[in-house]
Amino acid sequence: MQKSDRSATKVLIVDDHPVVLSGCRSLFASDNTVKVEEATDAKSGHRAYLARKPDVTVIDIQLPDVSGFELMRRIRKDDPDARIIIFSMNDDPALVIRAIELGAQGYVSKGDDPRMLVKAVRKVAAGDNFISPQLAFSGASIKANPASQMTARELEILRLLGRGDKIVEVANALEISYKTVANSTSLLKQKLGAKNHSDLIRIAVEMGLD
Repeated sequence: MQKSDRSATKVLIVDDHPVVLSGCRSLFASDNTVKVEEATDAKSGHRAYLARKPDVTVIDIQLPDVSGFELMRRIRKDDPDARIIIFSMNDDPALVIRAIELGAQGYVSKGDDPRMLVKAVRKVAAGDNFISPQLAFSGASIKANPASQMTARELEILRLLGRGDKIVEVANALEISYKTVANSTSLLKQKLGAKNHSDLIRIAVEMGLD
């Protein structure tokens, strides 16, 4: 991440936890080659991305409006070359794989040494990929995980249902039709063997998506 003084690496952190944002600021405070910007939800994060065009965007999966996966989808729709790191407490291997499939260049666990995020930002800014070494991948466990069966949109719908949103609220949050959400919910029940809406909510909670 070699930058001249006039061309600092711009890093956008999207996370709704003040302690995390403060910690990220501290991590990069002594590095004058990095300029940190912040946003606290997907809407403001998307707006900040379009306005500032950061070199690297660090996104939490669980944001207060829509998920980090949905934010990543929206950003990459506008800029296919966006370089994104998912920064999350959820270290489920299936979600790590899904993040990479959706276009993330990095995945860092919040349980890691904080310096791991600095390393990830440097790697991704340089054009490389980075995944926390502690995230072990088991092909069998990934295949068996429900997340491996779902599209990014289905994962987001399940997450919103899991936090208690009604179908109309999910449709509004994702800016799609009620019918699309209803159809996706029916498909999710089939994929996940859920008998009813309550089963879907339970599965979302068990997966840590809520």
